[in-house]
Amino acid sequence: MADIAKRFAENPILRPSEIRPSRFGMKVECLLNPGAFRFQGKSWLLLRVAERPEQKSGKTTLPMFAENGELKLLEFDNSDPKLDLSDPRVLRYDGVDYLTTLSHLRLVSSEDGVRFKEDPGHEPLVGRGELEAYGIEDCRVTQLGSTYYLTFTEVSPHGVGVGLRSTSDWKRITSHGMIFAPHNKDCAIFDGQIGGRYYALHRPSSPALGGNYLWLAESPDLIHWGNHRCLAHSRPGMWDSIRIGAGAAPIRTPAGWLEIYHGADEKHRYCLGALLLDLEEPWKVIARSTEPIMEPLADYEQKGFFGNVVFTNGHLVDGDMVTIYYGASDSVICAARFSIVEILSTLKTGGQC
Repeated sequence: MADIAKRFAENPILRPSEIRPSRFGMKVECLLNPGAFRFQGKSWLLLRVAERPEQKSGKTTLPMFAENGELKLLEFDNSDPKLDLSDPRVLRYDGVDYLTTLSHLRLVSSEDGVRFKEDPGHEPLVGRGELEAYGIEDCRVTQLGSTYYLTFTEVSPHGVGVGLRSTSDWKRITSHGMIFAPHNKDCAIFDGQIGGRYYALHRPSSPALGGNYLWLAESPDLIHWGNHRCLAHSRPGMWDSIRIGAGAAPIRTPAGWLEIYHGADEKHRYCLGALLLDLEEPWKVIARSTEPIMEPLADYEQKGFFGNVVFTNGHLVDGDMVTIYYGASDSVICAARFSIVEILSTLKTGGQC
């Protein structure tokens, strides 16, 4: 077993019952995959909060945003033969996919990095406009100078793309629109320039040719991205055989940029591993995990809305220690500590990337 995570004894540190619904008539179903950052001497998480209306017997009711930004509800009869409820995350009706929940982002803060609570002075971040009609999800937070950049998944009937917002005070937040068009997600911006350029990891998908691979892009201004390079493939027969995607921003170490990423296999079991990228030429992969550094082993990681999942897009670094905040079983928020030196010692150079 390769799992080297030191899980918090307090796990899960946040449950759906501890977060208030965004509006009357909605219920918080799941807490997922928070971004993490420090601000004003505190540790903060930007949670993905998935909600849906209270359900009626024999019916399935789904939320989505109308074009004017107002919430609207769609109701389906569970006995309708056109309705496919086989996936708890996605409903298909007459060939059209809908999300069973609507996600937004919520800020919580902590003095000790363990006990988090909401600050009523910070409003939820919600979907806006046509490209976010099905909500916004899985935010990564990167600080560059005094500005925080938020990359997140925008979901709509048009597909899944990457949005960008920025803020310096977490009160006034500026939207910069979609920076990676569908189908794309799992975008993490490096927390420093390399050779005068910005870099970001992202995950385009190609179901017909190619796959769910990890890519690198560069930009002069954080808005316009190009010079795309494929960094790593999923690996048949291994723990990351079907899809891989970036976690939070890579961690700069003397050995290279350390990226903690997620991978899933044919059974949709999600684990965490790591890549090491060259400091000056980050498109060069130096080493990679052959075995996961964290697997869904705890009961709260194996059972939930969608079981056997550990998934991170947020961490905080203190010297050699990195605290990873992660979603477990698409249900609750947990945390674990790792030694950076220990992660590096598990990586294998060369071989298949």
